[in-house]
Parts: sequence; structure tokens; C-alpha cells
Amino acid sequence: MALVYSKDIELGDKLECFSLENPLGEVFDSSSLMGKNGLIVAVMCNHCPYANAIWKRLEKLSVFAKKVDVNTVAINPNIHPNYPEDSPAHMLDKIKELGLGFPYLIDSEQEVVRSLKATCTPDLFLFDADGKLYYHGRIDDNWRDEKNVNNEELREAIMLLFGKQEPPKIQHPSMGCSIKWIDTVTG
Repeated sequence: MALVYSKDIELGDKLECFSLENPLGEVFDSSSLMGKNGLIVAVMCNHCPYANAIWKRLEKLSVFAKKVDVNTVAINPNIHPNYPEDSPAHMLDKIKELGLGFPYLIDSEQEVVRSLKATCTPDLFLFDADGKLYYHGRIDDNWRDEKNVNNEELREAIMLLFGKQEPPKIQHPSMGCSIKWIDTVTG
């Protein structure tokens, strides 16, 4: 498994409107997902050890974010026959296992993750209430061990956003497994 880093994306990029289903077939669209102050979009999956290492942290962070009117959504682009652990059925298992308080959606055509310019799982984006990219980077400074985290970078970005301040000047890329692109020619 090759380690991949998220791309450097210009802040201010606009979130393209999207509509995706969860594993139960319920449809969610980006406008209804947006919180009063913003939206965390987490490109995640079930099989990647980097994503698995932060799932519980993301759930905890989503509870904090909700208190400041920033919602969270996770999107799985790895609906791929070679990765059966990422199937919708296994997504339901993940939702139940973690007690996720936010939607975990299927991007089987990978259109949303392409529009985000996502490259890996996890790949984390924080958009302001106008749908402009405010933060793109890692959740914190120690993906392996939550006990050794010194800087909760995404949480700090949420607080800056809530305080109507400028985005963090330094945004470290997220890192993880590559997205399992359907069309490897353009992926």
C-alpha cells in the first residue's frame, strides 16, 4: 500500500453542489448538509489503515463542530470490486460500530471526490458557510496515536472559522491510501 498525500488546493475554491445516497438509499445534498457556519467533508473508506486510525477522532470532532454549527459528512469513493470492505453493506457496519452522528455517503461514480480534487483516504476539507474552502489538511499531527497528538489542526481551523478569522496560514496535507479510481486513465 503506497502512502499518498493530499494535493495543495487553493483556499476559496467553491464546493460544487452534490447529491449522494447513504447505504440505506437515503439521499443527501450538499445544501442541506451545510451547517450555519460550515461543513467538514471527509473523504473516507473502511479498509485504509490511515482512515481507520482517525474514524473515532472524526466522530468526536464532529460532535464538537456541531456545537459551533459546522456539520460533517463522510464520503466513500472506493466502491470497487477489489475492495469489498468498502461496500455499502460494510459502510453500514462502520456506521453502527462507531455510532456515527453524521452521514456516510456513497460516491460510486467518484464525481464528488474528483470535484474536491481529493487524492487519498482520509482527505479532509472544511468549507465555510458560503461553500468556500477554508481548510484542507490533516485532522491532527499524529495519525497513528491519538494519545500523542500535540496539535488538533482541523479543530483549530473550526475555531478560527467560527471566530470569523483568517484560515490557518500553515495547512499540512492529509496522508493515506490512494483513492481506488474507477478510471485509472484520468485518476
